[in-house]
Amino acid sequence: MMAGLQAAKKDLRRRMRDALHKIPADSIDNQSRVATNRLLALREYQDARRIGVYLSMPAGELSTTAIVRDALASGKEVFVPYIHKLELSEQSRTSVMDMLLLESMEEFESLEPDKWGIPSLSEVQVLSKRNCFGGKGVSPQPEDATKGPYGLDLIVMPGMAFDGGLRRLGHGKGYYDHFLTRYSREVAASESTKPKLPFLVALSLKEQMLPPTEEIPVADHDWPVDMLIVGDDRCLARRN
Repeated sequence: MMAGLQAAKKDLRRRMRDALHKIPADSIDNQSRVATNRLLALREYQDARRIGVYLSMPAGELSTTAIVRDALASGKEVFVPYIHKLELSEQSRTSVMDMLLLESMEEFESLEPDKWGIPSLSEVQVLSKRNCFGGKGVSPQPEDATKGPYGLDLIVMPGMAFDGGLRRLGHGKGYYDHFLTRYSREVAASESTKPKLPFLVALSLKEQMLPPTEEIPVADHDWPVDMLIVGDDRCLARRN
């Protein structure tokens, strides 16, 4: 069952990769403008004080640069993904994602691209960075977690493909699903002022939307989103 699911996901990623390569840059620019305007008009975005935002690849997905700029100019705290290795044991390591505070647009513009061309924080920068759980760096100690504000109000998420049921296909590393599962555990374990789960908004190029006859293959650990904003000005929201 799981092997069949993984094969279906892999096939869909391959199809999407081929389709995304063919999208002209000016189409992505135009769709990014439309989707950004939609997001900035949302009440959930306007009310959010602390947001997580993916930093976009140079091609093949909607740009988030204008969102980062607006959020910083509006006085929001902006947290961006940082991928790092976690030692599970002496023999086992895995890659995980943390969300770390971005100080300014100047810092954003100084970030070096990683192997995918995504602007990324350096290991040195990370050491003193506040993370969204209230600690410093990527390994907050329990005593650190009470020193700063905790949680995120909203997360802007990427993906490779989406469907009308607000299901999301990631790039296959599970970074966001693992992060959200960890976040939900932190919420459940919190004693004091319980933070709620963030509002999840995914951004999709129109080419990344599956036809109504097709669904993203998902497992129990795959998180759906609360809202999907498409570059053709569609906005799909979860019905409570």
